[in-house]
Amino acid sequence: MTKLNWKTCTKVGVSLFLLFLAIHYWKSVASALGAILGAAVPLIIGGAIAYLINILMVSYEKIYFPKSKKKFCIKSRRPVCLAAAFLTLVAIITLIFWLILPQLISCIKLLIDLLPDFIENAISRLKEWKLLSPEILTSLSNIDWQSRIGEIANALISGIGSVTDVVFNAVLSVFSGIVTTVIAIIFALYLLASKEKLAKQFHRLTRRYCKPNWNEKLYYVLGVVNNSFKGYITGQCTEAVILGVLCFIGMLILQLPYAPMISALIAFTALIPVAGAYIGAGISAFMIAMVSPVKALIFLLFILILQQLEGNLIFPRVVGSSLGLPAIWVLAAVTIGGGVMGVMGMLLGVPLASSIYHLVRNDVKNSESNLPPEERIFFDPPLETAPVSDPAPPAKQKSKKKKSR
Repeated sequence: MTKLNWKTCTKVGVSLFLLFLAIHYWKSVASALGAILGAAVPLIIGGAIAYLINILMVSYEKIYFPKSKKKFCIKSRRPVCLAAAFLTLVAIITLIFWLILPQLISCIKLLIDLLPDFIENAISRLKEWKLLSPEILTSLSNIDWQSRIGEIANALISGIGSVTDVVFNAVLSVFSGIVTTVIAIIFALYLLASKEKLAKQFHRLTRRYCKPNWNEKLYYVLGVVNNSFKGYITGQCTEAVILGVLCFIGMLILQLPYAPMISALIAFTALIPVAGAYIGAGISAFMIAMVSPVKALIFLLFILILQQLEGNLIFPRVVGSSLGLPAIWVLAAVTIGGGVMGVMGMLLGVPLASSIYHLVRNDVKNSESNLPPEERIFFDPPLETAPVSDPAPPAKQKSKKKKSR
């Protein structure tokens, strides 16, 4: 047994006292943590932007004279590749907005124009099917739906507040968003420009304040998380681009409306595993139904065929085993992540679940390394691919035969 000394007792006492203060004054502690987290939002966004740009920057650095030993190439490699990666990301975002916004505005205008006729057709169908009483149908038919929709829109706008308050809040939110974006981009550029220096400083801090085994485990966990996120981002983005291009070509061949906007929407929702296909197909079919219900049905059949092609051919070849996560855990990660953080939770839930799965699987395999093969069943492949009753390895069999001869 280890003997207690004053140093250990002091550490335990201070820790218990701080824990008591945190529990007793939890509201104040929670508000302070919320304020700190709110102030750090630009830095968090900047770190996420830096991580995305770093994937592109590393790819460009492998292309930009990687074997050259000239001073100009060595010194210009980082700024040139950083600028190219940043411009690529800006171009992708601009292209998405350019494809979506104009046709989305026209679709909303078309929806507002067609909604009164749609309501009148629905009322006439209810008359034919005799689902409502004649008094209710007569009152519904006498309503001027075009003016009613305009009145509802004006009521919603006036209900938000006075014009001055609305304008002030809009200007304030836009200005705050611009400031946050600028700070995030500056922080991201700083991280990418000096990432090797920051990595060395982080390594020195962990080596100084962490025990050697803790330090090794920390870098192992960070490596697994990085591989999961990087594989997920590269694989899903490549798959989304291929799916969007195929959707655009198919919609042009079938002469379906809103081909650029819907293709971009399908590509974006494809980043969400399992649920993304249904979300994108449902929204797109609703938009097409405003123009022609028959074309909406044709689009749904086309998307069904395209999803089968994507699930059986594109996803295994492009994404492959980058996630290494069974389908049931992908569904669980999307469901829980979407319930906690919405769309962002769906996007982040899958790589986080993949990281946890890999860490737990490797830990269980290491703990079961001394067990006989028939007991290693938790994470190992099924018996058909790795039978338990295999004979001894071929080399050992040959050696036994030679000895018997």
